[in-house]
Amino acid sequence: MLVKRAPLLHDRRMRRFLILLLLVVFPSLARAQATFYPALSGDVDARVLTVYSSLDEPLARPMVKGFQKANQDVAVRYEELLTGEIYDRIVRETDAGQKTADFAFSSAMDLQVKLSNDGYAQRSDLSMSARWPAWANWRNTAYALTFEPAVFVYHKPSFAHEKPPASRAEFIEYLKRKGNSVFGRIGTYDIERSGVGFLFMARDQEQFGDIWSVIQAMGAAGVKLYSTSSAILERVSDGRFVLGYNIVGSYAADWASRHPDVGIVLPKDYTVVMSRIGLVPQAAATPDLGRRYLEFFMSPEGQSIMARELHIAAVSPDVAGDNTANTMQEMLGAQLRPVPVSPGLMVYLDQVKRARLIARWNEALRLQ
Repeated sequence: MLVKRAPLLHDRRMRRFLILLLLVVFPSLARAQATFYPALSGDVDARVLTVYSSLDEPLARPMVKGFQKANQDVAVRYEELLTGEIYDRIVRETDAGQKTADFAFSSAMDLQVKLSNDGYAQRSDLSMSARWPAWANWRNTAYALTFEPAVFVYHKPSFAHEKPPASRAEFIEYLKRKGNSVFGRIGTYDIERSGVGFLFMARDQEQFGDIWSVIQAMGAAGVKLYSTSSAILERVSDGRFVLGYNIVGSYAADWASRHPDVGIVLPKDYTVVMSRIGLVPQAAATPDLGRRYLEFFMSPEGQSIMARELHIAAVSPDVAGDNTANTMQEMLGAQLRPVPVSPGLMVYLDQVKRARLIARWNEALRLQ
């Protein structure tokens, strides 16, 4: 069985060559996407908070503006980077004796914890530190600021006469029962190219002893692999796909709000929950501003902005409403399995262990 990655580009040497060519012809592609928010006070000499973040700037804008409303004398430089770029840049700048970002916000939980563990982040003792959930706070240095379940997504019209799978066992049964009628119409992350996809797979392996039966069933169903959530959600919304496995819930919820044919299931056997982690780098140019931004992010006001306007569930125990960890945990209890912010996240940064998991994944999918 040949499981196709999409887009199809099997020659990795050619891919690297094309990337290098693009960076030569279009050098701006190699630089961070930076957005500058002037201080609301109008002071052109205002102090500047520098943020390195993997969250798309348009999504982050309400949070930045909320912070500036409460801190009108602060300008913000928001640099949108890939998760690996955030880690590499903080390490490189710190090791070179330079100043770096005042605040780093990334969905690469493992890399953020590694920054903290290796001394590249400083302790931030804040008003909410003691009240923050224990799983979401590592030594007052790295804080989980979001609560994002891994969900099944499905094409509602394709399930007009039956319920979608609600557990991994039901997922396997559905794929086997439907056979050729759903072949090539299942999508999930390519764990070789998607950091969050790899994180979810690693947690699946820890949480579910029979996870490889799920992967084999997807392989037999001609699963297609993508590095982004949007590529999968787009295909579910228009019916090209009937199901998507282990999709970041915040992206799924945002997509479903605009595409009524997209349905969401939190798997009832267990639901992995990932988080985006915020920290103040050790070599921050203005660490007091970094802590001020982190404190706003953790405040009821900041968490409410995130839940209401960014459509990402809040972690804070002081925030109520549907899009919060509080409400989800009240409804689902032990079904939810948040990924703890701890050095345990660094296990799969070991290249040998990472390679072994990817090799087993490829073998289970019968990639050729």
